[in-house]
Order: sequence, then structure tokens, then C-alpha cells
Amino acid sequence: MTEKTMVADTLAGINGELVRYGEMITQTENQQLKQTLKQMRNQCEMSQEEIYQIARAKSYYVPAACAKPEEVAHVRSVLTQPTMR
Repeated sequence: MTEKTMVADTLAGINGELVRYGEMITQTENQQLKQTLKQMRNQCEMSQEEIYQIARAKSYYVPAACAKPEEVAHVRSVLTQPTMR
């Protein structure tokens, strides 16, 4: 297994963990558990950022081009429209 594959696999795993933390946090009523899960999620996010920076530095990950202002405005307008019920 190449280093690039290991980094990509690690990022995919961490991203999956972040999704699961988000689900657990919103479904937990116990405030102490909720706070613990948030701390664990924050640590996971820091790990994700570290691995992401390694991937960027080694050109294992190349982010998409920045969106143009008109593209951002379009998405914003779509997401902020009131929904019809």
C-alpha cells in the first residue's frame, strides 16, 4: 500500500467518523455524554486537518478550484429561498 493510499484511506475514515459524531451528538439527550462526544469530534476534526495538510503538502490532494462569485451567489440564493409547504 502506498503512502498516498494510506493518507486517502485515513482521511476517508476520519470523515466517516465525523459524520457519525454529528449523528450521535444530535441524538443524545444526556448533556455530559453530548459534551464528551463534542470534545471527541473536535479532536477528530483536528486530526482530519493535520492529515489534510500532509496530503496537500505532498500533492496527494488537490482541492477544486475556488467558486466564482456568481456561483456562490447562486448557491446562496437557492439555499436561502423560503420553501413552499
